[in-house]
Amino acid sequence: MRIVLANEGPRIEASAIGLRPLGGVETAVALLAQSFQRRGHEVILHFEGERARLPATADLVIAARVPRLFGALPRGRRVLWLHNPAGYLRKPRHAWPILRARPVIVTLGRYHAATVPGWLPGPRAQIPLAVAPPFDVPPAERAPPPPIAVFTSNPLRGLDELAGLWPRIGRGELHAYSGAATYGGDPRLAQRAAPILARAEATPGVRLFAPLPRPELQARLGQARCMLYPGDPGETFCLALAEAQAVGLPCVVMDRGAVAERIEEGLTGMVARSEAEFIAAAQAVLGDDALWLRLHRAALARGPGPNWTDIAQAFEALA
Repeated sequence: MRIVLANEGPRIEASAIGLRPLGGVETAVALLAQSFQRRGHEVILHFEGERARLPATADLVIAARVPRLFGALPRGRRVLWLHNPAGYLRKPRHAWPILRARPVIVTLGRYHAATVPGWLPGPRAQIPLAVAPPFDVPPAERAPPPPIAVFTSNPLRGLDELAGLWPRIGRGELHAYSGAATYGGDPRLAQRAAPILARAEATPGVRLFAPLPRPELQARLGQARCMLYPGDPGETFCLALAEAQAVGLPCVVMDRGAVAERIEEGLTGMVARSEAEFIAAAQAVLGDDALWLRLHRAALARGPGPNWTDIAQAFEALA
């Protein structure tokens, strides 16, 4: 099968996984391309603005996030692979390419699917993401660690709020692996994130670290006590939480966006409905060894979920 997989620039090769920090969309595109290649398909990666000649036709033509990409892509079964809340598709500049291309619209789960405007044409499918290596191999059970909480998401998605709550949680340390480096050093993100990172760094008990490639990040998560994430309406999947759960790390979240979909409430983590509940749940997981061990074992038993071969097969079925 010939598959064209397109994304906005800059170009990120499938081989970049594990070599440097990558955002969720960039990781997903690279891993899906790798999986298609392993399964024997001809895979053509295209990034917006490139002048490389594309074939006239393909069996499967996947555009990540941006419908306008279809204008430069070959004929074939078209798929719009959404990663962000889909309200932006109401705008004419996004809606018109969908009306012309009539792609299958792929979302990542229940919350995400509900954000797609109902009047848009074309079939729908829900295909989740899978974690990247080395998170796809569950580690061994471990003893309760010291009270170190972690945050590994975009600093614009809740770090300010979490740092503000940390003095009230008041147990151990919060280690934030967060910054613009995850998103290619985007200067706009760096400018917006700078005051948030500065406030977090000035908060007693909070330590900032640069984002890490996934092998190093897995090692750090394997030493932590829990992941704390208030959540964000912009989260349509949250690979950061999926990775934490895959290594058996209990998570405390709030019911915002799709973050609660990554947790089995009360079994692998806690889903809070208020600030007070979030603080109490964080204190409990940081301080109660029996509770921590129960959540840890359940997360390990649940496993990392579907793998990228499963995801590739789901896309192949759309052709």
